[in-house]
Amino acid sequence: MNRRLQVIVAALVGVLVVAGCGLGGTSEEPVPVAAQPSASEPENIVDPVLETEEPDPEATTAKPKPSKSKAKPKATPTEDPNNFQLPECARREGKQVSKAKAKAALRAAAAKKYWPKSAPKLTVPSRLVLTTAWHESGWQSDIVNCDGGRGLMQVMPDTEAFINQRFEQSYASTDYKQNAVLGANYLAWLTKAFGDAYFKGKYDLSAAKCKSHSSMCLLNMVIAGYNVGRQPVDDGFASKQLPNPQYVDVVRSLMKSCYCDRY
Repeated sequence: MNRRLQVIVAALVGVLVVAGCGLGGTSEEPVPVAAQPSASEPENIVDPVLETEEPDPEATTAKPKPSKSKAKPKATPTEDPNNFQLPECARREGKQVSKAKAKAALRAAAAKKYWPKSAPKLTVPSRLVLTTAWHESGWQSDIVNCDGGRGLMQVMPDTEAFINQRFEQSYASTDYKQNAVLGANYLAWLTKAFGDAYFKGKYDLSAAKCKSHSSMCLLNMVIAGYNVGRQPVDDGFASKQLPNPQYVDVVRSLMKSCYCDRY
């Protein structure tokens, strides 16, 4: 082989050697490696188990499907007559009628028109009469209380005299039916008195007209007046405070749920 041919062959061999580095061979570029800890720094070994984040319960736990709403439990009726305790100074006088007869008498009294000419639309709700009587006596017609209140509606002697004089009647509180009428008549009188004085002649005793059991709405004022009379309620109207909020609250609560509904 002459000198010129040797030079050409040598050049071709060099080209093949260089080309082989890019055809499946090992690259000449250095492969980066993790930095090694220095001798002065302690090696920080990470435990993959300890470093694993706790699963987010909101993301990984399937949310339970909402259950069907259950009906709200009914309120427990208040004032069981078996728990109705008479004061020591109270007494029983006359015949105690059945709860059925007491209820019928109270409903009949509520149905009467006490102001047929001057306020023909004025009515006393049966519910108000029934629950007021329940709170006063537990529908026991033979109770004579320490203060002189008598019968189903615990009619006071002064109230009996006032109603009979004002309406030219002769009702007797000793008779359970007339006792119911006396009580309902007094509620009707209070309704008209407060309605004329503070509500422009409107006599709506609906609970919807009251913001709460303690507000000075007509219904609350009538209930309060039945317990303490008209004057204390008039006095409290200026300050918008009922004179006997506890009494009113009990009767209002009974209007929603009363043990008397079992009879």
